[in-house]
Amino acid sequence: MAVQLSRTFELFERAMRVVPGGIYGHQTPALLVPGSYPYFFARGDGSHVWDVDGNEYIDYLCSYGPIVVGHCHPAVEEAVLRQMRDGNCFNAPTPLWIELAEHLVELTPFADWAVFAKNGSDVCTWAVEVARAATGRRKVVKAAGAYHGTHAWCSPLPAGITDEDRANVLEVPWNDLSALTALVTSESSAIAAIILTPFRHDAFHDSELPVDGYLAGVRRLCDQHGIVFILDDVRAGFRLHLGGSGEYFGVRPDLACYCKAIANGYALSACVGREAFRNAAQDVFFTGSYFTSGVPMAAALACLRTLAAEDGIARMDALGRRLCEGLDRAARAHDLRVTTSGPPALPFMSFADDPGQSLNRVFCAAMAERGIYLHPHHNWFMSAAHTEADIDRTVDRAEQAFKIVAAER
Repeated sequence: MAVQLSRTFELFERAMRVVPGGIYGHQTPALLVPGSYPYFFARGDGSHVWDVDGNEYIDYLCSYGPIVVGHCHPAVEEAVLRQMRDGNCFNAPTPLWIELAEHLVELTPFADWAVFAKNGSDVCTWAVEVARAATGRRKVVKAAGAYHGTHAWCSPLPAGITDEDRANVLEVPWNDLSALTALVTSESSAIAAIILTPFRHDAFHDSELPVDGYLAGVRRLCDQHGIVFILDDVRAGFRLHLGGSGEYFGVRPDLACYCKAIANGYALSACVGREAFRNAAQDVFFTGSYFTSGVPMAAALACLRTLAAEDGIARMDALGRRLCEGLDRAARAHDLRVTTSGPPALPFMSFADDPGQSLNRVFCAAMAERGIYLHPHHNWFMSAAHTEADIDRTVDRAEQAFKIVAAER
């Protein structure tokens, strides 16, 4: 079967004439399965979205993570409209600047302060600069292949990047504490920070949870050598624990970076940190005309309070487990072996003996054509708006998609 996508293709032709690549970055159609997915959306409601051709989808990408309580959640939208009536962007912050910072400090056990920006890239880069200012050192350690944003020191693609941009970046394999220990031992006097995601969620790769002792070992190395531990919680933050994903995995960093789910789709990011780094945070210049905007902060407060009131994190975990168990069961019915990886609230599925993920593309294209929006190469996202009926419908459609995959093998 195939969905009607004529309007999507018409719009993309127009976009190609006036936008380089038509749609660029992680939302480019090239990363999906061109011809099977919509390129433009018209609206969303709860766990469902509608494209410009009127096709409806159960949404398991959630705008690549920001939608955590559901599209157009009434509590969030009411808070947004209240603030919009008073204004958004002023010559200085609204009182929400303080209220949200207080709320984040209250939620995050190790945090004593918070700062705000717009994108995950903003706060990850700034956190590295704060670590350098605090330690007087230059180098930063990251896991090989990890994504920390689009800035020159960490961009996943080389165009426009110079060797000098990466001169102070060191890489080690994820989950390899021995390799990290050896690197830190040899370079400790030069390392300002170790920046890690709470679990490995690289695109084109199964998700990988930290092995026992890994994050605790990172914390210990940082303490022993005066290195700043930065947790890039941009993608997973507020889906695993309201106090940050470090609480879920049992580790407390020095700085934590949030974005994605913090404001349910409104543009906002944050970094929270320990008192020991307050002076460095004041010294590192960080600003933007829209960093203080009131509307996204109103959305964030409503989003975080809704997550708490509705026990959204437990719901996402339960629904994610139901989804993964259903997919595994449906795959086995067609003699297919799949791996579901990552925390249940941010699941991903891949096929055995499919290193290029070509079967993922077949499966996800078939699902998209049946009204289920998954990604073949990027982890998925549960929201608190998903329902048991959504999951059951998804598994039912997966039965059909797995039959197509089995025929392709």
